[in-house]
Amino acid sequence: MAEPISSRLRRGVTPAAADSSGRALPLWHYLAALAAGALNTLSFAPTPHGGWLEIALFVFLYAWLTRTTGWKSAALTGGAFGFGNFVTGVWWLYVSMHDYGGMAAPLAGAALVLFSLYLAVYPAFSAGLWSFCAGHARNGNASDLPFSSTWHGAFAFASAWALGEWLRGTVFTGFPWLASGYAQVDGPLAGFAPVAGVYGVGWVLALVGGLIVQALAQLRGGPLAAPSPQSSPHPAPQRVRPARAILPAVVAVAVMAIGVLLSQVTWTLPANAPLAVRLLQGNVKQEMKFDPVGITAAIAMYQQMITEKPADLIVTPETAIPVLVQQVPVEFARAVRQFSDTTGTSILFGAIGGTITPEGQVVDYTNSLYGITPNSRDLFRYDKHHLVPFGEFVPWGFRWFVNLMSIPLGDFARGAPVQKPFMVHNQPVDVDICYEDIFGEEIARSLRENAVPAGVLVNTTNLAWFGNTIALDQHLQIARMRSLETGRPMLRATNTGATAAIDAHGKVIGRLPVFTVGSLDVAIQGTSGNTPYVTSGNNTVLAVSLILLAFGFAFSPGRVSKKNGNAGKNGSARS
Repeated sequence: MAEPISSRLRRGVTPAAADSSGRALPLWHYLAALAAGALNTLSFAPTPHGGWLEIALFVFLYAWLTRTTGWKSAALTGGAFGFGNFVTGVWWLYVSMHDYGGMAAPLAGAALVLFSLYLAVYPAFSAGLWSFCAGHARNGNASDLPFSSTWHGAFAFASAWALGEWLRGTVFTGFPWLASGYAQVDGPLAGFAPVAGVYGVGWVLALVGGLIVQALAQLRGGPLAAPSPQSSPHPAPQRVRPARAILPAVVAVAVMAIGVLLSQVTWTLPANAPLAVRLLQGNVKQEMKFDPVGITAAIAMYQQMITEKPADLIVTPETAIPVLVQQVPVEFARAVRQFSDTTGTSILFGAIGGTITPEGQVVDYTNSLYGITPNSRDLFRYDKHHLVPFGEFVPWGFRWFVNLMSIPLGDFARGAPVQKPFMVHNQPVDVDICYEDIFGEEIARSLRENAVPAGVLVNTTNLAWFGNTIALDQHLQIARMRSLETGRPMLRATNTGATAAIDAHGKVIGRLPVFTVGSLDVAIQGTSGNTPYVTSGNNTVLAVSLILLAFGFAFSPGRVSKKNGNAGKNGSARS
């Protein structure tokens, strides 16, 4: 275990001076953090039960942070861990930029590194915030009394970590991919998902890591107890008794046990009759998707797949029909409509939305899903709301970057944040497109604010942009978290994989092999009722984190020591 840091600065030593003139951290300290972050990628899919590995790595991360000498070195440590995690965890973005976007390899590699550095800002922020609010940014110096991992520090770490991840999922439209809670889908902390969402699971994960470090530090026998605020400036050091490790260890184990028990709780109830569903996977090569010959072949293939046999609901992938809905071939529209009317099958298909002006110009392109209901001429429409930067809209000032790639339709209009569900018989179905399902708070909001809450979730996507990479399994893991958070089944229709059906408990009940053409037939049971997370969204974890961080800032060991020291000086002056 790493040597702990001091809990106080010597009088007259500033935090900046502690970082620069205190115990200097060697380069290998940061390289080890970088390696641990890279190893953390193995916590996520497709690694089975990677949540246990993640707990071990968070124990290491927190122990490593206790070696730091101030907020600067803490932020660098957290940033190194984050960069290692992101550059190895989202390397598949290189595939989309270079292999399919046509960007030169050096530029694509540089873009991946720069993006990973940007993402690493958030764990760096979390580590620096922990350092500041836990007290040792202002009160730690390697040459002074040693810092002991405390309850104060563990709760500050959990809160700072959750806040940093929430910010990463929010700022600049957000990119919460690889949020730490996702690795716990099959881990011991999954039961907290319906209570506080993926960020709440990350909060609990960081707390467990902090408590385990606290227990191990006490058992190790080497660290010395931090002085109490009432003690003299240089009290006689006292050995920490191993018995003091029992309580944090017991609490850490109890928290994991609670997570396991919560996973057995049923938060929602079955609603309406089960649906017979067919999920289609066309495996259309990305380079052929917008080629005229490829478009014609794809439309013919999906017409055949849709009309092959009936079901209550048939779902195609995102933009399976890669043309404007007004330009859908008459043969396709007639065949699908007739099939729906004669078999009682509801159909959701992906196409491109848009408005044609009187001058014949197309404006307001949208990435859309259209729904056909048996014996009804009303056409359901869902327009994607949360668009992908650089793929579906161009951030201000980055047109030059998009022009370096050959990605069609790079600037879409947005749909409304909350849209009506698609009715399949008497079962409302909530749909989203592509990476919209990585924003759990938006799905929870849709369920919470719709007059008729959906009982089934549907996601359609096209991950062909990322080839045969870990992105496919990671996205499936994210979808499983949405089922855990909402207590609802999730259906996924993808172009190349992973097409799958997930029950209301986050378990995969059916899946097609990737990069194959086929359909997945499954019976799915819708649910009703709200989990605590659907009711409150991220408000719970944010409120708890902000309160604890404010408490930590106000009552950190250093501020208390400083106040007591000033009081002592004033008393001496008066005497």
